[in-house]
Amino acid sequence: MATRISFAEWKGTIKEGSGTMKLGSGAFEGPFSFASRFESGPGTNPEELLGAAHAGCFSMALSGALSSAGFIPRRIATTATVHLDAGPKITLIELATDADVPKLDDAAFQRYAEDTKKNCPVSKALTGVEIRLKATLVK
Repeated sequence: MATRISFAEWKGTIKEGSGTMKLGSGAFEGPFSFASRFESGPGTNPEELLGAAHAGCFSMALSGALSSAGFIPRRIATTATVHLDAGPKITLIELATDADVPKLDDAAFQRYAEDTKKNCPVSKALTGVEIRLKATLVK
């Protein structure tokens, strides 16, 4: 299996300093700062990137589980809301997914979604964080 590399650099104090984060693939590079992480300043932050990774992993893993069972999804769209609380500490990630999967009933879809929430690689890596799921089967 693959090994992935990302990079971050920070210069200065926590409040006045700034940094950049980039993916080893070159697909993304962006600035981050105290304001982009703890306020509403421009730039990205680790929690936003973690959320994107979790949403992507969950969507792909759910597609794999459904496809293996013979249900080919037309579309799976997932949003991850990452809560950063005092400490700072990530305390909650809320996954909201909408999927268009022909010939699949909602009860079965909920079982696949819940299993994927527990078993996608990013969810497993985040076992110290509460992860909630709202899954909607679109018809």
